[in-house]
Amino acid sequence: MRIATGLLIASAVSLGAIGAAWSQATPKTTGATAQPAPQAAPTPAPAPAPVKQACANPDALGVGRVVEIDTTGGPGFGFEHFKQLDFLRDKEVVLTFDDGPWPTNTPAVLKALADQCTKAIFFPIGKHATYHPEILKQVAAAGHTIGAHTWSHANLANKKLTEDQRKDEIEKGYAAVKWALGSAPSPFFRFPALQHPPEMVTYLGTRNIAMFSCDLDSFDFKARKPEQVVDTVMKKVDKLGKGIILMHDFQKSTAEALPELLRRLKAGGYKVVQMKAKAPVVTMAKYDEELAKSSPLPTVSSRPVSSVVQTISE
Repeated sequence: MRIATGLLIASAVSLGAIGAAWSQATPKTTGATAQPAPQAAPTPAPAPAPVKQACANPDALGVGRVVEIDTTGGPGFGFEHFKQLDFLRDKEVVLTFDDGPWPTNTPAVLKALADQCTKAIFFPIGKHATYHPEILKQVAAAGHTIGAHTWSHANLANKKLTEDQRKDEIEKGYAAVKWALGSAPSPFFRFPALQHPPEMVTYLGTRNIAMFSCDLDSFDFKARKPEQVVDTVMKKVDKLGKGIILMHDFQKSTAEALPELLRRLKAGGYKVVQMKAKAPVVTMAKYDEELAKSSPLPTVSSRPVSSVVQTISE
């Protein structure tokens, strides 16, 4: 996403005071007496393995080809920032979605993709993954590729952040996605706001994590109507002839636009390429342990208010 999403993060904090708990994950000491560490919350059950189903739509967009990515050394994809790896053929696109998982919008995106029997890459925000692990599991169960998009959507080019804080954002994000899925995601990463500080590019290279920019940005977070999303993407892709498309499953306009956009891509002769990693990301034990200790309480209700609270007299 090309702008910070502090407000969208804040809107979900009531679902679990996870951020504050990160600072409490390491036991504090007073003199020689150590305070007990908080108990780890139960880890969600692993996402079910994707089940390949026959496509029921004879005119579906589908998947043109699947490519496997060796992420050794941290390759970069997307000509807006990385020019070296031009692997897409004419009329090929990669569908990518940032900032999820999110209620209503992410499931709507998944349905549109399923209706067209096609696949995408999702770059979830770590906090959102801990708020809605059940939705992220749906993404995995549908066979989509899942990477990461930092812990809190912090702009890693912000000079106020130390190098350790930037690394924390990356590693906490992966730990959160792993916690939500019950297994490690792909070593695919997208920088928030597409800001690529050189030292973090170098760091991701040492971690063997592939970096994703884009070839064309939908700017769907600025769109008020789904038609704007469709028109923006189609004009850009028709001009370029191919490319990695940046969208956001957090955005309502994108969820509403996707069925028509996929139909337009099919009508235009475009084919979808699914990108998969050769191996999952190797997360760091330190962050996995901290996430487990600070994860939300397992008793949070997902039932609608009307089924929990009813007025019986006034």
